[in-house]
Amino acid sequence: MPTSPLTPQITTPHDPFQEPRREDCPWCGSPRLRTRLRAPDPLRHRSGRFVLDACRDCGHAFQNPRLSAEGLAFFHRDFYERHLEEFAAQFRSARAVRHRHRATAWRLSALREPESWLDVGTGRGGFPEAAKEFFPYTSFDGLDPTARVEQALLEGRVEEAHRGYLTTPGMAARLRARYDVVTMFHHLQHAPDPRAELRAALTVLRRGGHLVIEVPDPRCLFATLLGRWWLPYGQPRHLHLVPPANLWAELRSLGCTILVTDRTTPHVPYDLSAAVALAVAQAHPVVQLAAIPVQTLASALDHGCAPLLRRTRFSNAYRVVARKDGG
Repeated sequence: MPTSPLTPQITTPHDPFQEPRREDCPWCGSPRLRTRLRAPDPLRHRSGRFVLDACRDCGHAFQNPRLSAEGLAFFHRDFYERHLEEFAAQFRSARAVRHRHRATAWRLSALREPESWLDVGTGRGGFPEAAKEFFPYTSFDGLDPTARVEQALLEGRVEEAHRGYLTTPGMAARLRARYDVVTMFHHLQHAPDPRAELRAALTVLRRGGHLVIEVPDPRCLFATLLGRWWLPYGQPRHLHLVPPANLWAELRSLGCTILVTDRTTPHVPYDLSAAVALAVAQAHPVVQLAAIPVQTLASALDHGCAPLLRRTRFSNAYRVVARKDGG
């Protein structure tokens, strides 16, 4: 029986939190790999370093060895998510996140009023809450691998809560053709098999519906400049970083028409300030205190330069809007 390109090729595990290392690219199958970085868990809940390899042929970047199911469960536990949110609050305020959700929803308001919308990787439902202002007659559901989606349901941000991935057994079949819009904001990099997640997204999408994907751009020049301190590398939770050309080709092969590719508005101005936070995350409290002026300056540079940087290869993310044209 043929195996998916994302199936590991070696069968001798050495860590229950990690699968065996593979020797070829999970996207194109090329054996021409290079190590892009080695990085620790920034919160130090797990020892060791995580490796991100990149394909010299197609540019796909992926964690190698990849987290196992046990490892994924560990890094998506609520206590880890809570600590991660506390860490992120050092360089990204809750107000900025809400503003970003609202701005994104406003840009998507060009879509005709959908009846039903699934936000994948919704967390606590921040995006559906913001989008209701522009889509008051749309029913928003949320899907997330953590219990945060159930909290979003309790707080009225989503009408239905689904726990897991789209590729969780039975999930796509249960939600088949239910939605006019499926959004994936910074979700695909967490999926163990991004291609399977895309196919599942199209399964739950109605014909003529829209799929919106926003992900980090592994070609960002900040990735080269900052190395292991570039936040979107996201180790150990980011398993795959997909270059735009690979995502375009995959969506077209699945019967989609790409309507929009946006590299400017998805840029999040936090590269320098997040790098400072990562660098001092485990330092002595005195060092962390001394780094506050540096982080303040870095944040000012991030936001001051953002209008220019978002229009260059320094933009750290991109968004694709595609229409499902197949049957």
